[in-house]
Amino acid sequence: MYFTYILQSKTSGKYYIGQTNDLEDRLYRHNAGHNKSTKGRGPWVVVYSQLFESRDEAVALERKLKRFKNPSYMLQWISTQDIDTAHPDIESRES
Repeated sequence: MYFTYILQSKTSGKYYIGQTNDLEDRLYRHNAGHNKSTKGRGPWVVVYSQLFESRDEAVALERKLKRFKNPSYMLQWISTQDIDTAHPDIESRES
């Protein structure tokens, strides 16, 4: 199983889009500064995720979301999705 996810920085409000097979671990690594693109810009929280059977599907959505460029288009797309985006267990994990 693979996830496409969108993180938002609590300090800057910026977004990060990615895909992974372990969302909890990936969020931990973003918040612990193990990712060059997000290091020093956290803490990060998951604002959207979608589960897929294959990595190809997750990568396809990741690319689609990254093509939006403008966060307002991405947020508009998210608002049209009927997917549970709450991740209380993941957001509460300490880095």
